[in-house]
Amino acid sequence: MEIISGGGVGVRISEWKDIPVELLMRILSLLDDRTAVVASGVCRGWRDSLSWGITRLSLSWCKKNMNGLVLSLAPKFIKLQSLILRQDIPQLQDDAVEEITIHCHELQELDLSKSFLLTDRSLYAIARGCPNLEKLNISGCSAFGDSALGYLTGCCRKLKFLNLCGCVGTASDRALKSIGYNCNELQYLNLGWCDRVGDEGIKSLAYGCPDLRAIDLCGCVLITDDSVIALANGCLHLRSLGLYYCQNITDRAMYSLAQSRVKGKHEVWASVKNRYEEEQGLTNLNISQCTALTPPAVQALCDSFPALHTCSGRHSLIISGCLNLTSVHCACAVQAHRGSNAMPRLAH
Repeated sequence: MEIISGGGVGVRISEWKDIPVELLMRILSLLDDRTAVVASGVCRGWRDSLSWGITRLSLSWCKKNMNGLVLSLAPKFIKLQSLILRQDIPQLQDDAVEEITIHCHELQELDLSKSFLLTDRSLYAIARGCPNLEKLNISGCSAFGDSALGYLTGCCRKLKFLNLCGCVGTASDRALKSIGYNCNELQYLNLGWCDRVGDEGIKSLAYGCPDLRAIDLCGCVLITDDSVIALANGCLHLRSLGLYYCQNITDRAMYSLAQSRVKGKHEVWASVKNRYEEEQGLTNLNISQCTALTPPAVQALCDSFPALHTCSGRHSLIISGCLNLTSVHCACAVQAHRGSNAMPRLAH
């Protein structure tokens, strides 16, 4: 086969190794993850090109022997920046994670969710081998301890996204203090159902992570108004807050969030942000099962943040299970109600 190069010169190809690097890289960019894995075993040329050309890889499609597959692939894909190893059936073990951290030092995103077989060995290995990590998902990894997570945050200080949902033994106040001290760029944190988390940990987090945009505290039954007040005062860019089943939350927390809207506006002008940021504030809030809240406090919050909607099809203020809050309505729902009442009646 003969192809024409960019300079108009014909190149004869008789073997895979004869394909120009530029063309090979273009071919590889079109492969899905499963095909890329197969291609890595075709020949040395393909393997070398994949090694340098593939930066994102997901092995979530692998339902059997993911551990062996990772052990064989890690030395081949040394330029990976994103690796998704989400599992339905636990397969991954510590030795595979250690192999990843030995070879893939440029990783920025790693998803190990539902890796129930992993232990602290994996977190220590990630800490030592992946200093550029920005996004880590270890949701459901119940065997990790808070000391290992604390060590990891001291090494991976660029973390912006951290999912600890269901990591009951990992997410403690001590771990959150480490996160607040080390991960000042953090923007997203999921602490769902981490029932060891208390006010001290959240306050440390709010103080140390001022750029936090979203935090899910659903099922964190120990937290009180003090946690929400700390977030309202310290995280002025907060957009999404999950408080499902946090039954110690009262009106005091809602009024504090409403007041943060005014403080946030002042910060925008002081730091000369662009004009789009004048619309800062909460866009999602889940207070389902927070049964101590009253309509005036939640309505005050809703009035402060126009992006919170109770209207059909746009629910971003979730109040299910709070029967006493059915009178709370967002701005557009009120306007629609006024509009319908203002319509002229037809004469009979």
